[in-house]
Amino acid sequence: MIAALVIVAIGSPAITSAHEDEDLEEIVIVGRWDRPNGLTVSASQGFIAQEDLSLRPRLRPGDLLEAIPGLIVTQHSGSGKSNQMFLRGFNLDHGTDFATWIDGMPINITSHGHGQGYTDLNFIIPELVESLEFRKGPYYADVGDFSSAGAAFFSTPGTLDAGFLRAGTGKDGFGTLLYADSFSTAHGDLLIGLQSGRYDGPWFGINEDLGKYNGVIKLTRSVPDQDEWSVTFMGYDADWNSADQVPLRAVESGMISRLGTVDDTVGGNTSRYSVNGRWHRDIGEDKITARAYAIDYDLDLFSNFTYFLENPEQGDQIEQVDSRHVYGGDVVWQHDTGADTVRTLGVAFRYDDISNVGLFNSVQRVRSGTVREDSIRQYNTGVYFDVAHAWNDRWRSTFGVRADYHSFDVRRSNIVENAGSADDWIVSPKVNVIYTLSDSTEAYFSAGTAYHSNDARGIVITTDPASGQAANQVDPLVRSEGAEIGFRVFQEQKLNLSAAVWVMDLESELLFVGDAGNTEPSRASRRYGIEIPAYFQLSDSWVLDAEVALTNSRFKDAEDSGDEIPGSVDFVFSSGVTYKSKRGTFGALRVRHFGDRPLTEDGSARSDASTIWNLSLGHKFDKFDIRADILNLFDSDDDDIAYYYESRLPGEPVGGIADRHFHPIEPRTFRLFLTWYTGS
Repeated sequence: MIAALVIVAIGSPAITSAHEDEDLEEIVIVGRWDRPNGLTVSASQGFIAQEDLSLRPRLRPGDLLEAIPGLIVTQHSGSGKSNQMFLRGFNLDHGTDFATWIDGMPINITSHGHGQGYTDLNFIIPELVESLEFRKGPYYADVGDFSSAGAAFFSTPGTLDAGFLRAGTGKDGFGTLLYADSFSTAHGDLLIGLQSGRYDGPWFGINEDLGKYNGVIKLTRSVPDQDEWSVTFMGYDADWNSADQVPLRAVESGMISRLGTVDDTVGGNTSRYSVNGRWHRDIGEDKITARAYAIDYDLDLFSNFTYFLENPEQGDQIEQVDSRHVYGGDVVWQHDTGADTVRTLGVAFRYDDISNVGLFNSVQRVRSGTVREDSIRQYNTGVYFDVAHAWNDRWRSTFGVRADYHSFDVRRSNIVENAGSADDWIVSPKVNVIYTLSDSTEAYFSAGTAYHSNDARGIVITTDPASGQAANQVDPLVRSEGAEIGFRVFQEQKLNLSAAVWVMDLESELLFVGDAGNTEPSRASRRYGIEIPAYFQLSDSWVLDAEVALTNSRFKDAEDSGDEIPGSVDFVFSSGVTYKSKRGTFGALRVRHFGDRPLTEDGSARSDASTIWNLSLGHKFDKFDIRADILNLFDSDDDDIAYYYESRLPGEPVGGIADRHFHPIEPRTFRLFLTWYTGS
């Protein structure tokens, strides 16, 4: 059992096997109905399988993350842009305090042109996600940067039970075509997935004209009693127009509709191409795993958050550029002492070669001036050591420590004095203690520290590029501290219920700055809350789930401006019922609600609460299935996201007007999918 425990304790990002086998040394869990007791190390760790993910109706690939209890995914711009995320009272922006990985390869982008930790999941093909592991809180030694609120690990399969061709069509110009299959070759199992998609959106005055292409090619080979290895190529390319958030006053005055836009020339294009490899070997009581990856990434993003506030004549449209290569990998060694103890040592590294990251003024996507343009080299090395020990039949624990070193080098800047270098390091201890109350119930105590890095440009800056005045530098690494207690009750194919009470302190909060479209450091903060996810298997066909998360978020230092954290969500609820019969009929009805939240530090401006229902119905025949999704079933006109800041519309006072800016939930839409299977 201790060997199985350690697989989860080190949080391998490349979980590929599925169920328990008495002939295997290891037990790896993939889905919610694989037994977690004896394997998970906190109440906030869990797994979702493709079968569960596939039954959930979704508007966009990023919605995969909403399978994680308490996590909300929204969008305030075009479909090709990274989503906004909320979890445990964090407005995560695009991923600053939530780490994401796929097959051992990081997704978060550091010192990014649009936002620190930028996480764009649009390159993922949802149908080719074998499993999703989530871990909330800073309690896991193998995860470093961006992991204060938690982490998610996507894994892709090596083979498919059956190949398939899927075509989809729907309202507002939605269309998709996906081909996926796997083959046995002389060199191993070959998986191929190719997808194209388009979407116009429901907006007035702008056509998203989204065009995207995704591809996956994966070669996997396993030789009994020898090596296991895989090589994966991924490619993604997209371009789109954006319907950004709009000011409430423009809608109320009749200037635009709720689905309208102020600047109809914003949008962007992006690409992400990668190759990553994994090698594993068992040597006696030792296990060695090595991974490596290389990523080529580009983004050209046009936005306009304040309209005519800064430039009354030409407007405030900005262009944000990011072009880089990312290289990295890790090596993990495990040793089973044979005395109910397994030691794990891991070394990870990452190097970002950022040839160009910049912010420019633009008019109708034509560059009109340079605010800042830089070239950066950034390096990170992390080393962690973890000891998992079963003290007796009741008690087990993991004790870990992680050390991370970061080097920041702004090699070139259009403002010469803003070039420079810095480095910093941080040590993060972790502990999990697990008590087995019965075969079905475990109790957990978890504590640890984590961190997020800040943008290299803010670390070495000396001159504000907009004002020319002296600028304050930010700390390279920002520490978080957290702890929780919880329990889990699991009964085979009947019940999976857990609860966690948690608290977290953050040294420096990040706040959204509307006139720049980015974030900046602020005061220290404290969050605490409770989460209760419950999954009930009512019968062989019916599953009911309900997830509730309550959070209190405040700045720790009292100031006249107030102590509320803008964008912090204090109440999240989601629930659903799924049906899958042996005769082939399947479906799911889901509801997601998140409460109102402060938009200013004094709480005087608040967003409204938001609720949306989604429905999916389908039937699988012998060689094909047909499925219909109704998204926003009851045509809610709630907001997907809201902010409060100053902007200026034509004819308004030069200083602008402070107002709520929102992006609506997309109106009710229908999508129809037909899938033809090439195998049994």
